[in-house]
Amino acid sequence: MPDFIFVTCPSCGVKNRIPIEKLSLTPKCGRCKSPLPKASAGPVVLTDSNFDSMVNRADVALVDFWAPWCGPCRMVGPVVEELAREFGQRALIGKLNVDENPMIAQRYQIRSIPALFFFKNGNVSDTIVGAAPKEQIRAKLLSMF
Repeated sequence: MPDFIFVTCPSCGVKNRIPIEKLSLTPKCGRCKSPLPKASAGPVVLTDSNFDSMVNRADVALVDFWAPWCGPCRMVGPVVEELAREFGQRALIGKLNVDENPMIAQRYQIRSIPALFFFKNGNVSDTIVGAAPKEQIRAKLLSMF
């Protein structure tokens, strides 16, 4: 997933490239300067190299530690995507593939996946290990605001 998304201006129809980290701001069209509609790109792909800068910058973050071969991870994945669309303007919702990013997985001692970590101002405030229903994940996320 790129570090930006494209948002089409409703006023002039121009596609605008918006960096993911600026989605919480009110972006304006590069051509006509009209405010662009709020959009979420879905979960942000987190890596060993961008994890700290992305998670520490967010007031609230939910990180899904997962792997493509994990059946329960594939069940939780669509839920995380839905939550990213719902909360994308208020929280960082990200996914970190533990096979491709072993340093961060080791730092947080990920032993079982899926593991959902909830961060408040860069610090872990709660976790859910294993597949959980959307309502449970959503409720924990809401409690952080």
